[in-house]
Amino acid sequence: MSSQRVLPDELKVPDGLKKQSGLLSQPRAVWAVAFACVISFMGLGLVDPILSAIADQLHATKSQVSLLFTSYNLVTGVAMLITGVVSSRLGVKWTLLTGILFIIVFAGLGGTANTVGGIVGYRAGWGLGNALFIATALSAIVGLSTSGTAKAIILYEAALGLGISVGPLLGGELGSISWRGPFFGVAALMVVGFLFITFMLPSIPKPKKRGSLADPFKALSYPALFTLGIVALLYNFGFFTLMAYSPYVMHLDEHGLGYVFFGWGIMLAFTSVFVAPKIQARFSVVSSISVMLTLFALDLGVMAVGTVAGSPATVIVAVIVAGIFLGINNTLITTAVMQAAPVERSTASAAYSFMRFLGGAISPWLAGKLSEWYTAETPFYFGALMVLIGVAVLIIRRRHMQNIQIDAH
Repeated sequence: MSSQRVLPDELKVPDGLKKQSGLLSQPRAVWAVAFACVISFMGLGLVDPILSAIADQLHATKSQVSLLFTSYNLVTGVAMLITGVVSSRLGVKWTLLTGILFIIVFAGLGGTANTVGGIVGYRAGWGLGNALFIATALSAIVGLSTSGTAKAIILYEAALGLGISVGPLLGGELGSISWRGPFFGVAALMVVGFLFITFMLPSIPKPKKRGSLADPFKALSYPALFTLGIVALLYNFGFFTLMAYSPYVMHLDEHGLGYVFFGWGIMLAFTSVFVAPKIQARFSVVSSISVMLTLFALDLGVMAVGTVAGSPATVIVAVIVAGIFLGINNTLITTAVMQAAPVERSTASAAYSFMRFLGGAISPWLAGKLSEWYTAETPFYFGALMVLIGVAVLIIRRRHMQNIQIDAH
């Protein structure tokens, strides 16, 4: 398959500018979207430190509380299929603003809930806003950036890592006051993001061709993109086992969990920006992703061993170290997705994210159930197994990845 990309007219930047500009030399609009991304991704980590508190105070099981992730990820994944239809009719700016409004409303409502079921329902609405925002934000940053696809994605992943690292710190502080605090915190922060997008992102003309519901499925007919989607679905079993289940076995309070996930997020952000480009320049896409995911699977095994040994310190260190492998992998695989099919970037992102978030929807609930059915370490072993299956899929289907050429410079 050809790796040439089709860029929407409203997001085209002259090639000369892309080659001349560095990572930090971006238009003001790119920084506005990146800042909103930081705040949006803070919402993911903000909830981590309060999972145990919600379980204790609302008398819920681990698997019930894990549904906060399941409803969020399931709706996000399914809604990815309509983001192209919505953005082609509303335009990039209004789609971003609509997504942010959904997040503000449902995050705020989540803080008023009195049952786990209520929170789960509001998280579903939050997921709809998340889908509209992140699919459009990625394509907007890549399209409006003047530094090329690879560096634009590094900027996007840096925003992700920064948001995920700062989120747990704020979540720990607010969560120590009340488990409701982080929900209200997300709503307040997204109001700031809304203002940034409103005043700093110029109006972008709507595309001449409107998207259809069939577009993401057509994109998945390209073997390279489908392969990356399957790999992401599988490795997200490990990713969300770490996010949604590890807080229960570290035996820390809200502050402690905030610091651990802050360390994890810092590792993720640092490696996605400074290490991933060096790996992109030296090794192939398949070998790089395979090695990072294998190391992540081994790290999940260490978490399992630490759980068996009754050593929360081992789990804590392993969680922080996981940020290294996930930061590198996130940049590698996201950059590859943008080159994997001759469709618009927003369509490729939506199709890939649909599959990725399906794994994120199943795994949190399943991790909680596995711990209830078997032993406390079982979710880590299962997550590691699924990640390794993802590596096997990538290696078996590596011939489909041959046309993906990533320029890390």
